[in-house]
Amino acid sequence: MIARVWRGVTLASRADEYLEHLRDTGLRDFAQTPGNRGVQVIRRVQGEHCEFQIISLWDSMEAVRRFAGKEAERSRYWDADEEFLLEMEPLVRHYEVAEQIADPTLSQPAK
Repeated sequence: MIARVWRGVTLASRADEYLEHLRDTGLRDFAQTPGNRGVQVIRRVQGEHCEFQIISLWDSMEAVRRFAGKEAERSRYWDADEEFLLEMEPLVRHYEVAEQIADPTLSQPAK
């Protein structure tokens, strides 16, 4: 499994509005792409800015390319993204998922 990690920064005052925009664009497109296994959006406010990280999970790099195109390491943006984002990072990072625990009780030692 592959994790695709992207980072973006908005004004903190527009963070909720940007999250709604993500739901209507990228998150919807992730869900509609064959080979996507889910996505997490994490964010943190630091002063006037809000940093977002999107971690999407994929069956393979081939599945990532179905979403991102031939140049899978390039960030993918939607029309209104420039309205929200303070910087447009050109690249994403891909990681091999070495382990995933869906149920935290599975990692607890038996009593």
